[in-house]
Amino acid sequence: MRKAWFVALLVLGCRVFAKGADTVQLKSQGAVIGTILAEKRDAVVMDLGYTVLVIPRNQISTISRDTTDVARASRKASVRVSPDAALVVEPAPPATEARSGLYAVATGSSPVKNVRELVEQLGQAVVQVKTPSALGSGFFINEDGFLLTNFHVIEGETQISVEVYHQKAGQLERKTYKQVRIVAINKFEDIALMKIEDKDAPKFVKVRFGSADALAVGERVFAIGSPMGLERTVTEGILSTKTRQLQGALYLQTTTQINPGNSGGPLFNLTGDVVGITNMKITFGEGLGFAIPIESVKFFLDHRDAYAYANDNPSNPFRYLEPPSRTKQAVTPE
Repeated sequence: MRKAWFVALLVLGCRVFAKGADTVQLKSQGAVIGTILAEKRDAVVMDLGYTVLVIPRNQISTISRDTTDVARASRKASVRVSPDAALVVEPAPPATEARSGLYAVATGSSPVKNVRELVEQLGQAVVQVKTPSALGSGFFINEDGFLLTNFHVIEGETQISVEVYHQKAGQLERKTYKQVRIVAINKFEDIALMKIEDKDAPKFVKVRFGSADALAVGERVFAIGSPMGLERTVTEGILSTKTRQLQGALYLQTTTQINPGNSGGPLFNLTGDVVGITNMKITFGEGLGFAIPIESVKFFLDHRDAYAYANDNPSNPFRYLEPPSRTKQAVTPE
């Protein structure tokens, strides 16, 4: 009874929008009429004039849009008029990307794909980061060789190499690059930006950034990395929570298996966009992995000059100091 009353109230309250408005047909035979503000994976947001309503996808039967307002920039799907003048919702246009400094950000809506397709598409962008005392993962953020990893993977190291798998003629070819420069680091966020500077380096396959804020708890995610040195390992799980507080910072918690060697690798959603950097797990439990939200990574990259790596930078959280000189002993005559 309460549900029927609620739907009736919505229909009654929205009649003022009947002309030149969007219509969401509910599975309960009711309808909501207003202006669609946003379409998310699990809900549709509508402006009813006096309030904004969030309608779960599992309660929606069909969506019809007003043809007089199709050109609004906020629209993510196109509407055409069929020969019988009925409104037909067409699929959203292909996702595009916008360049923001060193990295690309997804714009528009992206189609959901299976993990196999996405690994084939993005696997070359994920690398293995090696130092004399550690091993981790990383990923390219642009074609020019800029890549991200965790700070703790390269902490205290000056000899860094990156192993990349290039796909040629349907085969994967391993290539090791040893001219790697540290560009910027943030010890407290556990992020490091590096660049491959080998003279024979080609253009690299890059990833695209998504949004951790847009993720829903329970949404499927997957990681690619080198756990225990096993390169190109793929693990899949769900997002457990977006706001797990650990040591004063917020992390994405996931059931995706994270092990030593995954550190610094990307956490993807099912549209192929990076939503976080995997960096730790709870060792005495299973399915308790954590990732740095991509919003924190974007802030680090947008303000990388403040985190620029240099020995003479007094604000640098990680500096190599000159070794102490030997104390000259005074020689006294006997």
